[in-house]
Amino acid sequence: MNRLGTETSPYLLQHADNPVHWHPWDRVALELAREADKPILLSIGYSACHWCHVMAHESFEDADTAAVMNRLYVNIKVDREERPDIDRIYQTAQQIFSGRAGGWPLTMFLTPDNHLPIFAGTYFPKTANYGMPSFRDVLERVETYFRENRDDVHAAGQRIVAALDNMTAVESGTSTAQFTRRPVDSARRQFGETFDNEYGGFGGAPKFPHATNLDLLLELWSRSMAADAVDDGAKSMCLQTLQRMALGGLYDHLGGGFFRYSVDQRWEIPHFEKMLYDNAALLATYADAHAATGDPFHARIAADTADWIMRDMQGENGEYFATLDADSEGHEGKFYVWTPAEFDALLSPDEAAAAKRTYGLEGPANFEGRDWHLRFAASDASLTGVSEANDAHSAFPDSDNSGLVALPNVDDAQAALLASAREKLLGARNARVWPGRDEKAIVAWNGLAIAAMAQASRQLDRPELAESAARAADFIRDRLWIDGRLKSVYKDGRARFAAYLDDYVFLAAGLVELLQCRWRTADLEFALELIEVVLTRFSDPSGGFFFVADDHEQLIHKPKPLADEALPSGNAVAALTLIHLGHLLGEMRYIEAAEGTLRAALPVVERYPQAHATLLRGILQLLEPPELLIVRGEPQELGPWRDAAREFRPDRLCFFIPAAASGLPGLLAERRAGPRPVAWLCRGTHCLAPIEDPEELQQALSRRPEPAP
Repeated sequence: MNRLGTETSPYLLQHADNPVHWHPWDRVALELAREADKPILLSIGYSACHWCHVMAHESFEDADTAAVMNRLYVNIKVDREERPDIDRIYQTAQQIFSGRAGGWPLTMFLTPDNHLPIFAGTYFPKTANYGMPSFRDVLERVETYFRENRDDVHAAGQRIVAALDNMTAVESGTSTAQFTRRPVDSARRQFGETFDNEYGGFGGAPKFPHATNLDLLLELWSRSMAADAVDDGAKSMCLQTLQRMALGGLYDHLGGGFFRYSVDQRWEIPHFEKMLYDNAALLATYADAHAATGDPFHARIAADTADWIMRDMQGENGEYFATLDADSEGHEGKFYVWTPAEFDALLSPDEAAAAKRTYGLEGPANFEGRDWHLRFAASDASLTGVSEANDAHSAFPDSDNSGLVALPNVDDAQAALLASAREKLLGARNARVWPGRDEKAIVAWNGLAIAAMAQASRQLDRPELAESAARAADFIRDRLWIDGRLKSVYKDGRARFAAYLDDYVFLAAGLVELLQCRWRTADLEFALELIEVVLTRFSDPSGGFFFVADDHEQLIHKPKPLADEALPSGNAVAALTLIHLGHLLGEMRYIEAAEGTLRAALPVVERYPQAHATLLRGILQLLEPPELLIVRGEPQELGPWRDAAREFRPDRLCFFIPAAASGLPGLLAERRAGPRPVAWLCRGTHCLAPIEDPEELQQALSRRPEPAP
């Protein structure tokens, strides 16, 4: 029997009955490899990963293949969502080995004593196929090579470690480098060069949402409003991409929310897993796009994504779950695809005709030659309006029960047909066998979702979204904040694994966003406690922050992530959060730490600006400090003040603090309420005189600062 049966990870439990003698990554497994002098086969994946399931079915469930694995290796399974530190190290090592991007399943072969890479790959077929050798052949050849070439293996592994370490080294001279807009402008130019003018997004297939790039473009457009020439190109790239993704098959037109990525250039067919972090990022972007443009289409997509998160991904204790699987009943996408015959059986003739025309079922099958994945077939047209409201299980719940999709050349009667058709289709889909749901609560991903739900709550004027975010924040504080340190993952009543940089800073950023929805001094205090742990336990003396704390398990490398990947860069989110809290409290120590982070990252940002969109947003906020608005007064009197500050400004922070709030830290202690509400408006270290009239505040907010050189 293998050792995975007592784990909490759904991914590891998927392999608990394999004939492979799997171990979790722990001292027992590592000592066994050392004592037996057997190389380690490290297999990394996650529960929603389609090709992980394929390799498991082909090889890990096969008794003959398992016998070879058990004879030659100590076999270790890792959930990349529980141990992103291990995954980050060996994903990068695989890329160095192969010169290509990695992925999951990640298959690594390691030395038994010091865990250096011997060989690396991703998916290997059971029999030679796809231009790849059989997995069993790889197993035998790697073990033979290790036995016969130990010195070469060790030397090559050390070179890999040196390359990893070199990636985090700070170049000389960065302590005096000057911040300018040059890397921002370079990234903007690169976005224009790689933008897909026909379908939106950047580059070709496979195509990922890259919400961090869209956020930067939206901010550049907003900031350009203060310049002589408005950057309509940045606006167009962002909004066209958002529209194309939401019209295509990347978006779930029945249940709401987004799939992981598109396998084609047109956003038509997705990889069907649904990740919390993707949906959190896109929720925030669509909500901001609505605030920036007033377009109700973006508001509807944001609202439906938020509703999906609350309905399908939030636990009864308030935590947000991690993923929905790509597969159901052993087939990718089976839960989501349809046939025209199913439409005919479920819908009235008029409903079926309208739905087939709208969702592309009048054309040829677009999924594996036999099924239809829903998309808006009229996706070349611009959509306006909002989607219809159904019941609590609908894809499109709406508080006022009023909206209908407005499609070009579709009148109200046809739109009503679509509304009733969608309700019936979703009801039928909900009766199917659901994809597996990974019910781990990952703090970093919850932090992203808390921030996004808070942003959407403000931008869409939906207070229940902030309440959902507050429940998640309270859950983490109650269950995963233990003796002044965070745990990273919660599942089945167990809080496991020391938290990583992303856990601390994404959660702190989420709390800052939540404070802008409604003030709870305890949330500010929690955010400050998190930031202090980051400063004392994660800091690199050269600037910036390591991915793991100074007392973390020692691995072959200590990552220091700077680039945006599937998640925004932890160092970038740390810098932005430090800037925001530093200005809120007047705490220069925070702003200096942010500056040190950005300065240490500057050489790599200047070389590869397009890969560092979130760090570029931090540089912009150093060059042009965020606008800070603090209003104090009785809660029932603050409505007109909120309305005065409602204009979209990604560089504006607004905090509405009840007059009765006490024990406020830093400069906040000096912002005392009077008999009427009082506002303080600052940019950097420059503050206006206190403002006691909301119209005067609106006039002050309308005066934009001059852009930085």
